[in-house]
Amino acid sequence: MRQNLKWVGAIFLVLAAIEIINILSGRSLNYFGIVPRSINHLPHIFSAPLLHGNSWHFFSNIFTLCIFSFLVLQYGVKTYLKVTLFVVITTGVAVWLFAGRGNHLGASSVIYGYFGFLLLAGFISRKFSRLLISIVVAVLYGGLIFGVLPRGGFISWESHLFGFIFGLLAAKLWAKVPSYSKAR
Repeated sequence: MRQNLKWVGAIFLVLAAIEIINILSGRSLNYFGIVPRSINHLPHIFSAPLLHGNSWHFFSNIFTLCIFSFLVLQYGVKTYLKVTLFVVITTGVAVWLFAGRGNHLGASSVIYGYFGFLLLAGFISRKFSRLLISIVVAVLYGGLIFGVLPRGGFISWESHLFGFIFGLLAAKLWAKVPSYSKAR
Protein backbone atom coordinates (compact mmCIF):
# COMPACT_ATOMS: atom_id res chain seq x y z
CA MET A 1 0.00 0.00 0.00
CA ARG A 2 2.79 2.42 0.91
CA GLN A 3 4.56 1.72 -2.40
CA ASN A 4 1.33 2.41 -4.32
CA LEU A 5 0.92 5.73 -2.52
CA LYS A 6 4.48 6.65 -3.50
CA TRP A 7 3.63 5.95 -7.14
CA VAL A 8 0.52 8.12 -6.92
CA GLY A 9 2.47 10.89 -5.20
CA ALA A 10 5.11 10.79 -7.93
CA ILE A 11 2.43 10.96 -10.64
CA PHE A 12 0.83 13.95 -8.92
CA LEU A 13 4.15 15.78 -8.53
CA VAL A 14 5.24 15.19 -12.14
CA LEU A 15 1.92 16.36 -13.58
CA ALA A 16 1.81 19.35 -11.22
CA ALA A 17 5.35 20.34 -12.23
CA ILE A 18 4.42 20.08 -15.92
CA GLU A 19 1.29 22.15 -15.29
CA ILE A 20 3.31 24.87 -13.53
CA ILE A 21 5.85 24.97 -16.38
CA ASN A 22 2.99 25.11 -18.87
CA ILE A 23 1.36 28.01 -17.01
CA LEU A 24 4.65 29.92 -16.77
CA SER A 25 5.33 29.40 -20.48
CA GLY A 26 1.91 30.74 -21.49
CA ARG A 27 0.68 27.23 -22.30
CA SER A 28 3.36 26.82 -24.96
CA LEU A 29 3.75 23.14 -24.07
CA ASN A 30 0.26 22.55 -25.46
CA TYR A 31 1.86 22.49 -28.89
CA PHE A 32 2.73 18.89 -27.92
CA GLY A 33 -0.90 17.75 -28.02
CA ILE A 34 -2.29 15.46 -30.70
CA VAL A 35 -3.39 17.15 -33.91
CA PRO A 36 -5.15 14.39 -35.86
CA ARG A 37 -3.47 13.24 -39.06
CA SER A 38 -0.59 15.70 -38.70
CA ILE A 39 2.54 13.60 -39.10
CA ASN A 40 4.51 16.10 -37.00
CA HIS A 41 2.15 15.51 -34.08
CA LEU A 42 2.14 11.70 -34.14
CA PRO A 43 4.97 11.47 -31.55
CA HIS A 44 2.86 13.69 -29.29
CA ILE A 45 0.69 10.71 -28.36
CA PHE A 46 3.13 10.36 -25.45
CA SER A 47 3.08 13.99 -24.32
CA ALA A 48 -0.62 14.83 -24.84
CA PRO A 49 -1.87 13.03 -21.68
CA LEU A 50 0.55 15.11 -19.57
CA LEU A 51 -0.77 18.48 -20.75
CA HIS A 52 -3.94 20.44 -20.02
CA GLY A 53 -5.67 23.34 -21.73
CA ASN A 54 -6.06 25.37 -18.54
CA SER A 55 -5.91 25.04 -14.76
CA TRP A 56 -9.55 23.97 -14.51
CA HIS A 57 -8.83 21.16 -16.98
CA PHE A 58 -5.82 20.09 -14.88
CA PHE A 59 -7.71 20.09 -11.59
CA SER A 60 -10.69 18.26 -13.08
CA ASN A 61 -8.35 15.46 -14.14
CA ILE A 62 -5.61 15.16 -11.52
CA PHE A 63 -7.61 13.84 -8.58
CA THR A 64 -9.52 11.22 -10.55
CA LEU A 65 -6.28 10.19 -12.24
CA CYS A 66 -4.62 9.72 -8.85
CA ILE A 67 -7.55 7.73 -7.44
CA PHE A 68 -7.76 5.49 -10.51
CA SER A 69 -3.98 5.07 -10.56
CA PHE A 70 -4.07 3.87 -6.97
CA LEU A 71 -6.84 1.41 -7.80
CA VAL A 72 -5.11 0.05 -10.92
CA LEU A 73 -1.94 -0.34 -8.85
CA GLN A 74 -3.86 -2.95 -6.81
CA TYR A 75 -3.12 -5.24 -9.78
CA GLY A 76 0.62 -4.68 -9.33
CA VAL A 77 3.13 -2.18 -10.68
CA LYS A 78 3.91 -4.32 -13.72
CA THR A 79 0.24 -4.50 -14.72
CA TYR A 80 -0.19 -0.79 -14.00
CA LEU A 81 2.69 0.08 -16.32
CA LYS A 82 1.43 -2.25 -19.07
CA VAL A 83 -2.11 -0.87 -18.86
CA THR A 84 -0.87 2.73 -18.85
CA LEU A 85 1.48 2.32 -21.80
CA PHE A 86 -1.10 0.32 -23.76
CA VAL A 87 -3.83 2.93 -23.17
CA VAL A 88 -1.54 5.87 -23.98
CA ILE A 89 -0.29 4.34 -27.24
CA THR A 90 -3.51 2.80 -28.56
CA THR A 91 -5.71 5.73 -27.58
CA GLY A 92 -3.20 8.23 -28.91
CA VAL A 93 -2.94 6.47 -32.27
CA ALA A 94 -6.73 6.09 -32.53
CA VAL A 95 -7.24 9.78 -31.74
CA TRP A 96 -4.54 10.71 -34.25
CA LEU A 97 -6.23 8.57 -36.92
CA PHE A 98 -9.93 9.18 -36.30
CA ALA A 99 -10.60 12.23 -34.08
CA GLY A 100 -12.02 15.50 -35.26
CA ARG A 101 -10.05 18.67 -35.76
CA GLY A 102 -8.30 20.41 -32.93
CA ASN A 103 -5.51 19.86 -30.45
CA HIS A 104 -6.35 16.85 -28.27
CA LEU A 105 -4.66 16.80 -24.88
CA GLY A 106 -5.27 15.95 -21.25
CA ALA A 107 -5.11 13.04 -18.85
CA SER A 108 -8.76 12.15 -19.43
CA SER A 109 -7.77 9.67 -22.15
CA VAL A 110 -5.83 7.73 -19.50
CA ILE A 111 -8.56 8.24 -16.91
CA TYR A 112 -11.11 6.68 -19.25
CA GLY A 113 -8.67 3.86 -19.97
CA TYR A 114 -8.33 3.17 -16.25
CA PHE A 115 -12.11 3.49 -15.89
CA GLY A 116 -12.70 0.79 -18.52
CA PHE A 117 -10.00 -1.39 -16.99
CA LEU A 118 -11.35 -1.05 -13.46
CA LEU A 119 -14.96 -1.74 -14.47
CA LEU A 120 -14.12 -5.05 -16.14
CA ALA A 121 -10.95 -6.27 -14.42
CA GLY A 122 -12.59 -7.16 -11.11
CA PHE A 123 -15.05 -9.46 -12.82
CA ILE A 124 -12.31 -11.13 -14.86
CA SER A 125 -9.98 -11.58 -11.89
CA ARG A 126 -12.65 -13.27 -9.78
CA LYS A 127 -11.00 -11.95 -6.64
CA PHE A 128 -13.43 -10.44 -4.16
CA SER A 129 -11.33 -7.35 -3.37
CA ARG A 130 -10.93 -6.54 -7.06
CA LEU A 131 -14.59 -7.24 -7.79
CA LEU A 132 -15.44 -4.82 -4.99
CA ILE A 133 -13.24 -2.17 -6.66
CA SER A 134 -15.15 -2.69 -9.93
CA ILE A 135 -18.48 -2.27 -8.19
CA VAL A 136 -17.40 0.84 -6.24
CA VAL A 137 -15.98 2.43 -9.40
CA ALA A 138 -19.21 1.68 -11.27
CA VAL A 139 -21.34 3.21 -8.52
CA LEU A 140 -19.20 6.28 -7.78
CA TYR A 141 -17.92 7.02 -11.28
CA GLY A 142 -20.52 5.43 -13.55
CA GLY A 143 -21.55 8.84 -14.83
CA LEU A 144 -18.23 9.07 -16.66
CA ILE A 145 -19.70 6.81 -19.31
CA PHE A 146 -21.60 9.79 -20.73
CA GLY A 147 -18.24 11.44 -21.50
CA VAL A 148 -17.78 9.06 -24.44
CA LEU A 149 -20.66 10.72 -26.26
CA PRO A 150 -20.09 13.62 -28.67
CA ARG A 151 -20.66 17.02 -27.08
CA GLY A 152 -20.04 20.54 -28.17
CA GLY A 153 -17.23 22.62 -26.86
CA PHE A 154 -13.61 21.76 -26.40
CA ILE A 155 -13.92 18.26 -24.94
CA SER A 156 -12.24 15.42 -26.80
CA TRP A 157 -14.96 12.82 -26.49
CA GLU A 158 -12.90 10.74 -28.93
CA SER A 159 -10.09 10.50 -26.36
CA HIS A 160 -12.65 9.40 -23.78
CA LEU A 161 -14.23 6.82 -26.07
CA PHE A 162 -10.98 5.29 -27.30
CA GLY A 163 -9.48 5.35 -23.81
CA PHE A 164 -12.50 3.50 -22.44
CA ILE A 165 -12.46 0.89 -25.22
CA PHE A 166 -8.74 0.22 -24.86
CA GLY A 167 -9.09 0.12 -21.06
CA LEU A 168 -11.66 -2.66 -21.46
CA LEU A 169 -9.28 -4.48 -23.79
CA ALA A 170 -6.44 -4.03 -21.29
CA ALA A 171 -8.61 -5.70 -18.65
CA LYS A 172 -9.15 -8.67 -20.99
CA LEU A 173 -5.38 -8.87 -21.52
CA TRP A 174 -4.02 -8.32 -18.02
CA ALA A 175 -6.65 -8.88 -15.30
CA LYS A 176 -5.53 -12.32 -14.32
CA VAL A 177 -7.98 -15.05 -13.47
CA PRO A 178 -6.61 -16.83 -10.39
CA SER A 179 -5.46 -20.35 -11.02
CA TYR A 180 -6.80 -23.04 -8.77
CA SER A 181 -4.65 -26.08 -8.12
CA LYS A 182 -6.44 -29.39 -8.13
CA ALA A 183 -5.90 -31.87 -5.36
CA ARG A 184 -4.42 -35.11 -6.59
